[in-house]
Amino acid sequence: MIPQLHKLPLIHDTSFLYNKWCCDYFDKPWHFHEEYELVMIDKSKGTKFIGDKVSDFEEGELMLIGPRIPHFFRNNVDYYKKNGELEASSILIHFTESFLGKHFFDLPEMKTVQQLLENSRFALEIHGNIKQYLIDKLHGMYSESSPQRLVSLLDMLIKVSESNETIPVLSSKFEESSNQDICNVRDSSRIHIITEYIMKNFNREIYVQEIAGMLHMSNASFSRYFKHHTRKTFSDYVTEVRISHACKLLMLEDQNISQISFDSGFENISNFYKHFRRITGIIPKEYRRRFLKARA
Repeated sequence: MIPQLHKLPLIHDTSFLYNKWCCDYFDKPWHFHEEYELVMIDKSKGTKFIGDKVSDFEEGELMLIGPRIPHFFRNNVDYYKKNGELEASSILIHFTESFLGKHFFDLPEMKTVQQLLENSRFALEIHGNIKQYLIDKLHGMYSESSPQRLVSLLDMLIKVSESNETIPVLSSKFEESSNQDICNVRDSSRIHIITEYIMKNFNREIYVQEIAGMLHMSNASFSRYFKHHTRKTFSDYVTEVRISHACKLLMLEDQNISQISFDSGFENISNFYKHFRRITGIIPKEYRRRFLKARA
């Protein structure tokens, strides 16, 4: 189930895409693209697949999805009945990092927006007071001129970047080789060392003292530091990385579940099932079944 690469053509005289999409049901397949995507579900319900995570979506959901993160939205079964009683609609904006110029987001004034775009590599759900502000702006952009839309998009990015009302969907970047968790700039190098080590060794038992020693920290100091910057315990983070890897294998490879459990770093199948259900809400077999059904 390799995701499709979608190339999004720009309309004449625009630097980004704004689309208001109304249909019987969302029909875009499992796909990814090079652009950032700001998407608001206006009407309809269903199941969303973002990277290696699966969950329900509702009307009013708002997300910022970073480049190259595979995703698709599958409506509930009632939307596929040809009776015209249900409608699916969304508003989407697609833009590249250079849509305002190659180095625009390198400006000092854009520091928070630059961090927002970096954090979107984890796919971000937008909540709180800023959510309704953005929904109103997205609807209002429909009747705006191209220059006004440009100003509105920049305004939304700035407002979100200053709001602290986003929640990451993924526990690690979907492209594991460049993994780095959300952190302050001054700590990025240290966090990068930690996450890179985890990504290279998660398929075996990892002990806190291994990484603490690399950073010349005591076990206790390292544990406090890690919890402060990731909002997770070291053990929970490693387990989520392992489950994320297992989800990728369930989607992309025809391996049996016991082998996937072992390849993801779990010593026994019962422990794998326990953590998989705790994190995803379903068992591995059901995760694979839902994905294959949604793909059909």
